[in-house]
Amino acid sequence: MSTRSSVRRVVNDHFEPDELTDPKAQRALRGYLESIDYTAYAANRRVMGAALAGVDAKRFEQVALATSQARALWVAKGIAAADPGRPLSAQQVEELANLRAAFEELAELYEAMRRMVERGYMEFREA
Repeated sequence: MSTRSSVRRVVNDHFEPDELTDPKAQRALRGYLESIDYTAYAANRRVMGAALAGVDAKRFEQVALATSQARALWVAKGIAAADPGRPLSAQQVEELANLRAAFEELAELYEAMRRMVERGYMEFREA
């Protein structure tokens, strides 16, 4: 199950065992799931750590700046297009949608980078 809130996706995909299951089976299942989660963690750390080794505070700043610029451009174009008494043209709507999509993608990128540092998938280095 995936829900979208603002620009952050929240995914609820972890299995929750049935309360009626034998406690011994529940402990074993939790152990298996912990092992699976660790395997995913180790893979993420290995792959992302290698692929993103050059990410430092300066890169975070660049992504944050690009995200801010994309948001400002999207809002500024929307305000400029909002002429009272005149509906938006299909071209204006498409342009606004593209600008919003660019902003949302950059915001997701920033959040993904932050989560990678938070979860230990990649090292954070000062610039």
